Amino acid sequence: MIEVCPAPVADVLRVADVGWEPCRRLLARYDIDFQHVESTAAIPGSYWGEPEAGLIGTSVYARADTPLHSLLHETCHLIVAPPERRAGIHTNASDSQEEEDAACLLQILLADAIPGAGRARLMADMDAWGYTFRLGSAAAWFAHDADDARAWLGARGLLADACAKAAGVLACTHPTEETVPCSAGSNFPTAGFSTPTVSST
Repeated sequence: MIEVCPAPVADVLRVADVGWEPCRRLLARYDIDFQHVESTAAIPGSYWGEPEAGLIGTSVYARADTPLHSLLHETCHLIVAPPERRAGIHTNASDSQEEEDAACLLQILLADAIPGAGRARLMADMDAWGYTFRLGSAAAWFAHDADDARAWLGARGLLADACAKAAGVLACTHPTEETVPCSAGSNFPTAGFSTPTVSST
């Protein structure tokens, strides 16, 4: 079971810290529109309210102060939603606990596609923001309690696909860098992100 209790004052990575372009590149690989919201404007489709990201149809909305984990989480809700349901999504995308867990796992994996982020930092930010897990932390859940989410994503071809897409985003940014194995089955260039500190089971 995963629950979220937002903590807006937490010291977490924001979109402004990593830049718009890496985020835009990642979302584009899933045919998701990334909508830049001005800093003084309300965020359309935000379930928790500003500064959390919002969802309307196949668009994700964010401001410069939107936490990166929130942007990735809402993006992943669109990714895991059945195609026939995506166009009708507005604000609340979660259809089941299985989808919620799958979105959490996928956002951790896709954090490796964002230079300056990486899964280790994203999991720390999830804890700081108020995500709660049975084993006490996002890292412990990812390492020891996320097999159901992995199976759910794997059955839909989304697990290996996430590694491939993230690797492609980093290859555009760092085309000559060496690669390291991805725990979900692919490789990532080593520059600009944190090497995983936990491994999948």
